[in-house]
Amino acid sequence: MRKDIRKLMEKIGYEFKDVGLLKTAVTHTSYANEHRRENIKHNERLEFLGDAVLETVSSEYLYSLYPDKGEGELSTMRASMVCEPSLAICARDMGLPDFLRLGRGEELMGGREKDSITSDATEAVIGAIYLDGGFEAAKKFVLEFILGDLKTEDLYRDTKTELQEIVQNFGSHVDYELVSDEGPDHDKTFVIRAVVDGMIIGTGSGRTKKQASKNAARAGVEYYRQNVLKTD
Repeated sequence: MRKDIRKLMEKIGYEFKDVGLLKTAVTHTSYANEHRRENIKHNERLEFLGDAVLETVSSEYLYSLYPDKGEGELSTMRASMVCEPSLAICARDMGLPDFLRLGRGEELMGGREKDSITSDATEAVIGAIYLDGGFEAAKKFVLEFILGDLKTEDLYRDTKTELQEIVQNFGSHVDYELVSDEGPDHDKTFVIRAVVDGMIIGTGSGRTKKQASKNAARAGVEYYRQNVLKTD
């Protein structure tokens, strides 16, 4: 852990009664595996819990905010709000990567910058707050740090469609290439890259090819926004 865990509590505006929950939330499996003799817990169970809380809060948020939207539209918007890249951005905004406990190997492989690790840790923090302070405390955190800065118009867009529309303006098209698929059949992780005119503009991972390609598209859209579409 690069920084004092209490500084993280200051950043997120929540004082844990059981600081051990927050320490667990920022502990990756690689760190726990390297410290087995110390019986250190990793954050996967908290991530599971936090994911459920996040889905409930975001569902309620959208249900109240858009009374005229149907189930399909609301589901699409929610998926965009709580996807891996969005949560990773939120994690970086709150400085969460600096507090992660990673194994040496994962550290050397740039684990602090991986969307999969930082987004999982964000969900784990939500789960930790829920256990420590209840649903209302977790809801407050989600509304402030996850949902508060989202651009409403982005929730309506399918990222693959958006990326295709962008590149078409330049007379090009997007190809999605499978980079790898690892893990057992019941728990695979796919990595897909978005390629335009032979250049990789975004890479994404996910538990399904569809999810991975959407994440690659989101990275591609961000690439165009930062490098091609930016204005003075």
